Amino acid sequence: MIVYQYDKSFDGLLTCIFEAYDRKMFPDILQAEGVPLPLFHEEVIRIITDERKSSRVWKGLEKRLSPAGLSVITSCWLSELPDTDRLLFRYIRKAIDALRPIEINFGDPDVLEATQIAKKVGNERLRVVQFTRFQKTIDGTYFAALEPIYNVLPLVIGHFQNRFADQCWLLYDIKREYGYYHDLSTITEVHFEQKEGHLQSGFLDESIMDQDEKLFQKLWQTYFKAITIKERLNPKLHRQNLPARFWKYLPEKKG
Repeated sequence: MIVYQYDKSFDGLLTCIFEAYDRKMFPDILQAEGVPLPLFHEEVIRIITDERKSSRVWKGLEKRLSPAGLSVITSCWLSELPDTDRLLFRYIRKAIDALRPIEINFGDPDVLEATQIAKKVGNERLRVVQFTRFQKTIDGTYFAALEPIYNVLPLVIGHFQNRFADQCWLLYDIKREYGYYHDLSTITEVHFEQKEGHLQSGFLDESIMDQDEKLFQKLWQTYFKAITIKERLNPKLHRQNLPARFWKYLPEKKG
């Protein structure tokens, strides 16, 4: 049993693939550094992440897969589900070794599973785009918090950059404790050593809230009530289209 230990990053996974082909030695287990080894193992190889090697693997995949196939890989990785790296290792190895593209070969269990996971991640991305609500701070920056099931923040940044190009905003994932800040020209990934109240609760304190923010939230709540037709309320369908886990950050649900 051959064990590859690596830093559990995406570039690290691609480096593992590069090393496996280079060494002609494919791992039975992929695990994080420092994790106890399995009782029976033949050899342990520590893989050091190398961007040059990971880039070569990715460029090779670009020649073998369509953009949709590449999206399956990245979306599947962002799912953060257990053993996703093993699944993707097998998927990528098959993509490299196959004589024709594998991405629609749903008879292959790895292709099917990876595609199904990517679809779930894609659905979560759409929900985040639909249900993100920004709050305006006193300095004119717009702040929004979210806690998606999957790590979809990298997948939605392009949408918000295009949609709100003329505004400064901070989109923050409370669950994963990181976010992206847009300063009108560039987007920067941000982490905070000291977390202010809004980075924990997702709501601005009145001391840093724009003076008109509460008014606009009230107007939105009034509009939401006005367009609601009570006779057509369908709570079950409503929860299907708007999962309750998003309600916490929706001002229309507080009115």
